[in-house]
Amino acid sequence: MQIRRDDPTAAEVAPILARHLKLMWETSPPESVHALDASGLAGPDVQFFTLREDDGRIVGMGAVKQLTGPEGEIKSMHILSEVRGRGLAQMMLAHLVQTARDAGWQRLNLETGSEPAFAPARALYARAGFVECPPFEGYVEDPNSVFMTLALR
Repeated sequence: MQIRRDDPTAAEVAPILARHLKLMWETSPPESVHALDASGLAGPDVQFFTLREDDGRIVGMGAVKQLTGPEGEIKSMHILSEVRGRGLAQMMLAHLVQTARDAGWQRLNLETGSEPAFAPARALYARAGFVECPPFEGYVEDPNSVFMTLALR
């Protein structure tokens, strides 16, 4: 397995990004979907990564976005359903946290869904030390969202 910096607009990334966005739109009301599309993930304030099998097949993705000050946000983390249960989400999350530390950020935030479909993600983040927090930069209270944060220093 390898995690590498990648281009979210690349053709080979499109299938996993499409699956991720489809899941987000199917499990949350439209006003509560905060996932970024390829152009949003390609922004200058975002670092986008893919998780690949040894044969090069993309099985996961994740990104971190610079916020105001020494803080960042996890964006669009996704592991294909057919490869879950192998610790790949934990691997990607650890990589994103280390990327944030390497950038000198003091805090890493995220927004995820409150719906049952997001329970495994919330549990993963909690095991990694994230705790619930109020909405952060640009977000507002939303019964369909759970906001979490991790102090990096």
